Amino acid sequence: MANEERRARPKILFFDINETLLDLTELKKTVETALHGRADLVPLWWASMLHYSLVSTVAGQFKPLREIGVAAMMMLARSNNLDLDQEHADAAIQPILSAPPYPDVPPSLRRLREEGFHMIVLTNSFQYTMETQMKNSGLADVFHMILSAEEAGIYKPHRDIYRWAASRVGKWPTDCMMIAAHGWDIAGALWNGMRAAFISRPGQELYPLAPVPEIIEPDLEKIADRLIRMPA
Repeated sequence: MANEERRARPKILFFDINETLLDLTELKKTVETALHGRADLVPLWWASMLHYSLVSTVAGQFKPLREIGVAAMMMLARSNNLDLDQEHADAAIQPILSAPPYPDVPPSLRRLREEGFHMIVLTNSFQYTMETQMKNSGLADVFHMILSAEEAGIYKPHRDIYRWAASRVGKWPTDCMMIAAHGWDIAGALWNGMRAAFISRPGQELYPLAPVPEIIEPDLEKIADRLIRMPA
């Protein structure tokens, strides 16, 4: 703790959105319904969507994340002999637009903003989805900038997106900190020069083969406490 508090504050805080700031419980319920009540398939759907976002990135065939989510859901339905068409799969993803923030999020973000932190969204969601989420969650006025994978043309955790995000704000990756609840996102940021803070929300784990982030806490309130204690 003492060493951490002597370390200077990061100049830029980058925030992931889905499952980090916003609670996707309702989305997961509608996906479960679309998959004929198979709750066991919902985590596999989420993992498959992330997998194919990386497939698209690496293969140079960039597609909107929502389209990838629909495709992954339909693949999963077919492999389990479940009836599901594209229209119903797309409708199942609609609740992501109105996902509420976790209770610790709004007051913690506002504290950080009041303390002078420069805060930016860095997400795999496309611009329309992200702007709608920010408006519906009441968080739109907290952030200084919103950066989307749509603009970068690559998805996290590809190494280039973290470097691109830092360059977009005129900083080195070492000046920046990624705050996320996903081990893969934290790993991507750390491997590419950023600092990182991990929100260990239920069900989320760090990747054991990646460096350990300097901050690990169960909620954003505790992360904010530790950031504010750092010297400016």
